[in-house]
Amino acid sequence: MYIIVAGGGRLGYSLTKALLNEGHELLLIEKNASVCDKINKELGSLCLRGDACETAIQTEAGTGRADMFIAVTGEDEDNLVACQVAKYRFNVPRTVARVRDPKNEDVFKKLGVDVTVNSTNIILERIEHEVPSHPMTHLFCISGDNRDFELLELRAAAGAAGLGRPMNELDLPAKAVLGLVIRGGGKPFVPRGDTVFMPGDQIIAVAPPETEADLRQLFAGR
Repeated sequence: MYIIVAGGGRLGYSLTKALLNEGHELLLIEKNASVCDKINKELGSLCLRGDACETAIQTEAGTGRADMFIAVTGEDEDNLVACQVAKYRFNVPRTVARVRDPKNEDVFKKLGVDVTVNSTNIILERIEHEVPSHPMTHLFCISGDNRDFELLELRAAAGAAGLGRPMNELDLPAKAVLGLVIRGGGKPFVPRGDTVFMPGDQIIAVAPPETEADLRQLFAGR
């Protein structure tokens, strides 16, 4: 796979090195000449000096044949523009952008960036995993074709409205699918229409982000 990384900071350098070790063809675009020279000395001649937001630089980088474009500079605006140029000027199938300010994440998605990575959300997700009493854990985000879905783990709490009744009688949010239940640490099973959820059940769901609050209320009661 041919992958272009924009931004040669610590994150871009480490990412490039890891992807090289996996056998991918890599090219890194970096504005700073000294940083670019250092990377070329350490990793080989794979760093192109220039601004990844410019069409001319992306043309020189061969973006037209890239399978993926990853923008991880320290500036959200640069990451957004670089991904948009790659996607809409060179038709790169997959674009990934680092987002430093969580408030910008929705804007990136609305403007066509396929995957956004935000360190704040990653830390929050890790905390959710480490706190057993947390009612909902975000496991994975599925995005593309203007549709977003999340893979969620819900922990059913005593007294919640979604417990004690068969699943086919629950008022589930539109487009939300309950795919798996883990009960008492036992073998996971796929819930059916007559499945009655119990306190302590771990429920794996696929749902649009806007339905999170309804699912949380239904199974966690808060």
